[in-house]
Amino acid sequence: MAAQGWLGTPYRHQASTKGAGADCLGLVRGVWREVIGEEPEALPAYAPDWAEVGGVETLLEAAGRWLVEKPVNAMRPGDVLLFRMVEGAMVKHCGIVSSVDGPEPRIIHAYWGRAVVESWMGPWWQRRLVAAFAWPVPARGRDDKRGS
Repeated sequence: MAAQGWLGTPYRHQASTKGAGADCLGLVRGVWREVIGEEPEALPAYAPDWAEVGGVETLLEAAGRWLVEKPVNAMRPGDVLLFRMVEGAMVKHCGIVSSVDGPEPRIIHAYWGRAVVESWMGPWWQRRLVAAFAWPVPARGRDDKRGS
């Protein structure tokens, strides 16, 4: 539900401010702040071509540190999904599942050149889906966000 509040936010590279601007990672970061609290690590500046030149699964590794991985066929509304935009390339896009009803799930994501939108996760997106993650459960009395 938190992600739905971001619909219509303009696309802005590296931004994560509801209503003002967000890229796909900024959307997830903003929802994290709304649902979980303070972001768990500082995000370095990144260029639009960061994944192509880095050669490291930066986004996938960060998701593995802070989110709870699950099988992609077990995705539920609210889960974070990661995508490879080109086969064999690094993971570079993320979105949040908004619905799994019907023949194709729906996702909320920041779409380059447009805004934060909700769209069908049709065959084009399904072929690029790499990983699914649930949000962590904050642990009481512990420093980490993963819970037990």
